[in-house]
Order: sequence, then C-alpha cells, then structure tokens
Amino acid sequence: MSHADARTHALAMDAADPLRPFRGEFLIPRHGDREQTYFVGNSLGLQPRAARAHVLEVLDKWASEAAEGHFSGDTAWMTYHGLVRESLARLVGAQPQEVVAMNTLTVNLHLMMASFYRPTAARPAILIEAGAFPSDRHAVESQIRLHGFDPATDLVEVEADEANGTISMAAIERAIALHGPRLALVLWPGIQYRTGQAFDLPAIARLASAQGAAIGFDLAHAVGNLPLALHDSGADFAVWCHYKYVNAGPGAVAGCFVHERHGRSAVPRLAGWWGHDPATRFRMAPEFVPAPGADGWQLSNPPVLALAPLRASLDQFDRAGGMAALRAKSEKLTGFLETLIRQRLAGTLDIVTPAETQRRGSQLSLRVAGGRERGRELFDYLRDTGILGDWREPDIIRISPAPLYNRFADVLRFVEEVEHWRGV
Repeated sequence: MSHADARTHALAMDAADPLRPFRGEFLIPRHGDREQTYFVGNSLGLQPRAARAHVLEVLDKWASEAAEGHFSGDTAWMTYHGLVRESLARLVGAQPQEVVAMNTLTVNLHLMMASFYRPTAARPAILIEAGAFPSDRHAVESQIRLHGFDPATDLVEVEADEANGTISMAAIERAIALHGPRLALVLWPGIQYRTGQAFDLPAIARLASAQGAAIGFDLAHAVGNLPLALHDSGADFAVWCHYKYVNAGPGAVAGCFVHERHGRSAVPRLAGWWGHDPATRFRMAPEFVPAPGADGWQLSNPPVLALAPLRASLDQFDRAGGMAALRAKSEKLTGFLETLIRQRLAGTLDIVTPAETQRRGSQLSLRVAGGRERGRELFDYLRDTGILGDWREPDIIRISPAPLYNRFADVLRFVEEVEHWRGV
C-alpha cells in the first residue's frame, strides 16, 4: 500500500468509524503541542472523562453524609458493587450472579485457588504456560508449596512449539493428556501477555475437564479486548484486572467469575464478612453463611472509590454496543497495522503475534531486526516523538490499538515514524 493510498484509507476508515465519538470521551496525554499517540491500553487504559464525576460523587457523599452514605440513595455504598454487576456480566459473557468486582487480580487468583486447587498426593499438579506472567507463576508456585508439594515436579509448564514463541493447540492437548492423571488445576491465560497470542478457551476447558482437573482462566489481557462467553466456556473460575482495556484506572479493582454450578455449593473457601449472605450479615453471628454466587467469595466491604471509575468505563462499553462492536473495529485496526508492517517494514519489524485473527486480540508484539539494543533504540525514539507502546524484556515492543480511542491515523503515524527512524 503506497503512502498516499494508506493515508487515504486511514482517513476514510476514521471518518466512517461508528465508534469515532468515543475518542472524545477520553483524556489523551499531550506530547508537546499535539496529542500523544497512545498504544498502551494493554498496560493502562486511558482515563474516561466521566470517571472524575463518579469519583467526586463518592467524595461529596462522604463529605456530606459520612456513615449515612452507606444507606442513602441509588448509589448507597452498601450495595455499590451491584451497580457494575449487569454491565460486567455482559462484558464477559456471564450471568450476573457469576461475577463480582473485588480486590486485585492476584488476590482473586489466590482466593480462587484456595477453592479450586485441591491437591492430593496422586493429583498435586498445576499446568500453566511457560513464560507466564510472573505474578501468576509466583502465585501458582506458592500455592503448590503451601500445600506441601514441590514446584520442581508439580508445576507443569507447556513450552512454546511454534515460531516466535507461540503455543499450538496440539501442544496444549499433548501436555494435558500426558499429565492428566496428576493435574489438579489447569490455569491458562486468555491472551499470553508477551506474544499477544489468544487461545481457544472452551477447547482447553474441555481437555482439562476430561482429565478431572479444575479449570481457571487469567483474562487480564482478554477482558475488554476479546468477546468472551464465560458461562458457556466450561471454566470453574476466571480472574482479571480492569486497568488495561477496561480503562478503570491504575490499580483498579479487579474482577472474578465463579460458575453458577459452584455458587451455592459447599466449595471450601477463604471466608470474610462481606461474603456472608447479606440477608443475615448484620446479625453478626459466628457461623459463615456464604452469599449466593460469586459474591460469596468477597472478603471485605467494597472499595467504593475504586469502583467509581469502573462505572464510567462499563457505561462506555454498553453504549458502544458491547464487545462485538469493539472487536469488529479492533480486527480492522490491528489488521491495518499488520498489513502496513508487512508491506513497508519487512526486514525491520518481525511480528511475533499469530497472523490468524482468532489467535490474537488487539496487540501486536514486535521484534526489531538487529537485536535487543536496536529494538530499545526504536522504542526510545518512538517515545521521544510522542508514540507510546511498551517494552517487554528481552526484546519485544508491544503495540495495542484500542478501538475505543485509537484511530487508523494513529496506526499510520506509527508506521511512518518507524520508517523515518529506519532512514527511509
């Protein structure tokens, strides 16, 4: 695609974009006298303008009502977490009682493993992908040790078997079949954070269940990025964060899914007062009676100030038409980026992320020809010129066009600046 054709295409696609108005609903950082070209929604999403009003509403209520704010009005703090329930369920394809916004991602992962990692001498192992995000690996390893087992033998890591470090479905199937009788839990990502590879989650759930293992998903890079159908996926549980594609702010309150088949069961759990059935919670009795559904895994009262920005963000997802509409644009945005890289930057950038649309989300992971130092040189150049991706060791630049606020013109600018850096 020529320079002129690419520019014409980008401008035409932006003009016809039904999600175009949403860009104006975000605060975009400045770089000099222009807006930054921001591709880091896979790490921290931009701030919705409406988030401030929701936070100020909580602060004003606190100032004027103090403790009475727990009980008054439509935004009473006692039931505040319920304000996001319906939208959150739509976002992840779950029933409302199967989801709850609480804690942070790794805290929720530990809570879920307390319930769903129930190892025995015959079945002590957890299966994850090799190169998992460090927090997941730390959590899994510590759970294995906590139960008296040894990660050296009981942490199974599926190695990449494809070019560029991606993992085939066949490799996952072989690993689950090989270790199946020993597997207590399969914990798998929706998207692998370094390579950007997306996985067939229902297929993985079927393989794990057939071996008698529990199945959980870490959806940190998938929620707000890919259409999900958690209720029908076969998962026992899932955990995720809201500060990436869901734009709920740094360290935002996280999300958790527990399938309804466990929601009223006697599944063991780490209990806290806020997970007690609200109908009898204030009787202050010593016995723990779990609330139905995912709410029964709550520990403490909801972090209202942290939930407030999530309300603003989920409202945007609903008004945008949900994940089907966002995914339609995302495929075009990332496809445009891929096409330009392959046509104009071949020999400069190698795309690590799978080319098949169903095996990736918005992110393309890029490796720069010439090794790590050359890659870091390009990353620094882009940052200094107002184009922000992110760097993952040892040699990956991640570029993630987010459909709510990125434009086709942003993608074109990235490619043109790489060309300028290369000296073309």
